[in-house]
Amino acid sequence: MEKIVQTAGREQLGEFAPDFAHYNDDVLFGENWNNTDIDLKTRCIITVVALVASGITDSSLIHHLQNAKNHGVTREEIVAAITHTAFYAGWPKGWAAFRLAKEVWNENAPAKDGKSAHAAEMVFPVGAPNDAFAQYFSGQSYLAPVSKEQVGIFNVTFEPACRNNWHIHHAKSGGGQILICVAGRGYYQEWGKEAIEMKPGDVINIPAGVKHWHGAAPDSWFSHLAVEVPSEEGSNEWLEPVSDEEYGKLK
Repeated sequence: MEKIVQTAGREQLGEFAPDFAHYNDDVLFGENWNNTDIDLKTRCIITVVALVASGITDSSLIHHLQNAKNHGVTREEIVAAITHTAFYAGWPKGWAAFRLAKEVWNENAPAKDGKSAHAAEMVFPVGAPNDAFAQYFSGQSYLAPVSKEQVGIFNVTFEPACRNNWHIHHAKSGGGQILICVAGRGYYQEWGKEAIEMKPGDVINIPAGVKHWHGAAPDSWFSHLAVEVPSEEGSNEWLEPVSDEEYGKLK
């Protein structure tokens, strides 16, 4: 039987909550998941059913759906399991689970899978294709207005390897921009400095007059809130694209 090894607890909570990390990695996965009284495929199905019944539709369900597929659960079996669960746990929960399961088992649409999985990780919408600014981006981006009153806030989503051109926010006073990563992994870089990796919860303050770019990592979708800092006579100056050679140095 394959041995399940988990390290996510220590990697993400090892310093903040060491006991919880221990229970997660060593007890839940180290002991419980390696118990041989139930075969691994059945254990995967039980886990998916428990999450669906609890109304969990975030990245943890995506992980366990993918884990179930990796351990031999067929599309027909997952469909039957979720349908059965929906009768007892609630029809809307079944619909929510099928939206994710359909993407995991749809091998013919990897790009859509990635977008759907990314969207499920955040509370803000991906939005529509960012066609109005497409000329200033390398790759596909999406834009969803969050607030247009008082302070402009937009959720900007980048497909893997997508990034915007070098640009500068100008202002007579005030101005600049604040970036708040809400999903995925990306980068921010100022001219003449090393790129800064961005993960959910990271915040970047960009003063007016600073030449910079931001975008997704090569292997990950990326979304950030772009907060427009109020300014006097504010404007954006779009400059040259980030070269493939320069971008290729990132991981």
